[in-house]
Amino acid sequence: MGFLDSILGRTRPKQADLDALFGVPSAAITLQASLGLRPTGLGSVCYRAAGGAAFAETEAEILTLLRNAADAPEVSTSHDEFGYTWLVVDDDPDDVGGLVTDLHAVNTTLESQGFGPGLLCSLVPFEDAAGRRVGLVYLYKQGTFYPFAPQPGGARQRDSLLEINLRETLSGELPVEQQTSRWLALWGAPGL
Repeated sequence: MGFLDSILGRTRPKQADLDALFGVPSAAITLQASLGLRPTGLGSVCYRAAGGAAFAETEAEILTLLRNAADAPEVSTSHDEFGYTWLVVDDDPDDVGGLVTDLHAVNTTLESQGFGPGLLCSLVPFEDAAGRRVGLVYLYKQGTFYPFAPQPGGARQRDSLLEINLRETLSGELPVEQQTSRWLALWGAPGL
């Protein structure tokens, strides 16, 4: 950062640390032991699809790579009401490490091909014994995680107390986003 940038108050955006995703398997153990939340086996990467052949080829390569793996998970894409694409990986719930490796591969491939600015987040849903789901969300542009806990019943309301509890539980495991204003509401996200 230059002298003029510091005088004008401009800062460089924080760089994503995609390797932080590899902390999710350890966090999954903590969530299961402390709150009874187990991984669902689902995971997804949310991004704004770019127009053009280069992006279409990159997306096709990612899908082919995941589908042709020796222990290939089910892979699909969907679109939300805001125009974002969700690449969804459905894998063995007991193989959180494999799921995270797949999500990391999606993120790094998009980033290495120049489509990093279109990445929004990655999501790993968890579920308790009663079927209640919560999501562990990685914000690409911040390089941090936050919990998303929708209220059961379909109403677009969040369980803020549970989210704060999850934040405190995971603060020693993962880089947790402290500014709750950045905790996006992911209504209708795959697996939630």
